[in-house]
Amino acid sequence: MRPRPAATPLGVILAERIRAHGPITFAEYMETCLYHPQHGYYANPGQQARRDYFTSVDAGPLFGRLLARQFQEMWERLGRPREFCLVEAGAGTGALAKQILDFAAESLQEFTDALRYVAVERTAARRSEHARVLEAHSTRGWVISSEDLPEEIPCGCIFSNELLDALPVHRVVFEKGALRELCVTIGEGGFREEIGALSTVELSEYFQEQGITLQEGQQAEVCLAARGWIESACRKLGRGFVLTIDYGHEARELYDEHHMRGTLLAYSQHRASEDYFGAPGEQDLTAHVNFTALDLRGRRSGLARTGFTTQTNFLLALARKSRMADLEDENLSEQERTRRRLLFKTLIHPEGMGETFQVFAQQKGIETPLLSGFEPL
Repeated sequence: MRPRPAATPLGVILAERIRAHGPITFAEYMETCLYHPQHGYYANPGQQARRDYFTSVDAGPLFGRLLARQFQEMWERLGRPREFCLVEAGAGTGALAKQILDFAAESLQEFTDALRYVAVERTAARRSEHARVLEAHSTRGWVISSEDLPEEIPCGCIFSNELLDALPVHRVVFEKGALRELCVTIGEGGFREEIGALSTVELSEYFQEQGITLQEGQQAEVCLAARGWIESACRKLGRGFVLTIDYGHEARELYDEHHMRGTLLAYSQHRASEDYFGAPGEQDLTAHVNFTALDLRGRRSGLARTGFTTQTNFLLALARKSRMADLEDENLSEQERTRRRLLFKTLIHPEGMGETFQVFAQQKGIETPLLSGFEPL
């Protein structure tokens, strides 16, 4: 990759750090680019108006409605407890929380009476939107905004939608029969890669415990932060579920011959590239989620695997259970029904979000439950 100059305010900060202390891991570079409190991509309020990506939440309220039905079923599988804590990790501005809570209040009254929603968002710029977006539900005491996961979640579900793909990753390469790390340094031309020794033995252990050997010259990402996140979620959850929705694969597919350069991408102005150093703090950086790593670390921490499927299967199965009621509401005009059908196709299209996004459920403290979203079509 050709060097790039430190042209942004955050680039200047990173360049000074590297000159003072030497090369940094890509995980440190990515963490700073995305979450620096002043200049990070997600911390900058100006980024919200020109987001470089389209999410399931942007396809209208159907995504939140169907999720609400799955959460209601989880509550029922847990014995309809008096209080069900629904914790959304990476809640952004609260748009998905609003979809879920609007529908629950409208159509799932008994569930709503038990529901306590926690919208967790680490960046202050996005968290500042919660009071406005969720005002109707906040005043009723149904939702609170938080920077971190609650320390104790006695009974409920921790879920995330497109969170783990934005956690910082280490980059490695298999070279001359050995695993090496791709770090970030700076020279006369700006930021560039530098191959060196592994920064932590956890990187080699990561592949060993999953039975993965990379091919000669293959590059890959390792998200140690995701393993830490699932450990924390399990520790704080007393009884219930962890639901992860994101794009990614299980390990054997993620690290196969089709991913010789890894999956890391930079997104700017709705275009994807491998120019990771182009505009630090002003472009998104994402990498595919390794669901095998989540499963293994979850099992070690006390979580059992509940189900794993595509977003297509998950949403269609939930829609089928409700007999497509959310698409065919009799109170809607024919124009609105048609619009909803088209938006639903966006969510489930095999060549788009439907097969790219995976849904992974884990549980703790209950017998293996049957959840409608994971029933085969």
